[in-house]
Amino acid sequence: MVFPDKFRLDGKLALVTGASRGIGAAVATALAEAGADIIACSRNENAELKKTVEGMGRRYFFVQADLSVREQTKRVVPECVNIAGYPDILVNNAGALRRGKGAVNFSEEDWDWSLELDLNAPFLLTKDCARHWLDCGKKGKIINILSVLALSGGIDTVGYTAAKHGLAGLTKTLANDWSDKGINVNGVAPGYVRTNLTAGIHADETRSEKILDRVPSKQWGSPEDIAGAVLYLAAPVSDWAHGSILTVDGGYESW
Repeated sequence: MVFPDKFRLDGKLALVTGASRGIGAAVATALAEAGADIIACSRNENAELKKTVEGMGRRYFFVQADLSVREQTKRVVPECVNIAGYPDILVNNAGALRRGKGAVNFSEEDWDWSLELDLNAPFLLTKDCARHWLDCGKKGKIINILSVLALSGGIDTVGYTAAKHGLAGLTKTLANDWSDKGINVNGVAPGYVRTNLTAGIHADETRSEKILDRVPSKQWGSPEDIAGAVLYLAAPVSDWAHGSILTVDGGYESW
């Protein structure tokens, strides 16, 4: 057996949420490069991603949804089935945060929005995929995109941090439930990566410098840094990985 073949995803169908930009777009591109067909799910379609995936000879599909809205989340997997079939791989990447000038001033509306997008949506999508895999005796891969804030705290990120801690716990408990059934559930915890989500922090020279003071590598990450970790967890090479949370953070958590 040629070891690099265990990183191939030929014949697989991957659903990537939040695929229109940043980490999601990089993940979708990496999985396509490895041979997977892609279902991109986001509020807006990225025409360049479609061109890239199809240029590799892979199939590309798009499902429009705002995952902070429960009704839209619940129609994602049924729509995937209608246009492409059941995914073999689910990457729960979509996420965002709202700041509230401290926990005391963080509104109930923002709290509910944070948990709906960053925790409830991944759970519901995971259930819809896993139910089919379990019923059919199929294998499947779930990769949850967490954050270093799922392993620590944060500054004025109460809703996001709570949701990501919840998603870390969900990753581990579902791995316990399904690891003997051929379903792998793992997570990737990115550190500070240059994306739209972190644009404000990166642009703040003082804040960025304070962050880099805690990053031994002394540099921000790129979406492609995270995509490589996701590819590992999506591919056959990681079939014995269950409930793992792989930090990709330039050493931030070891500081």
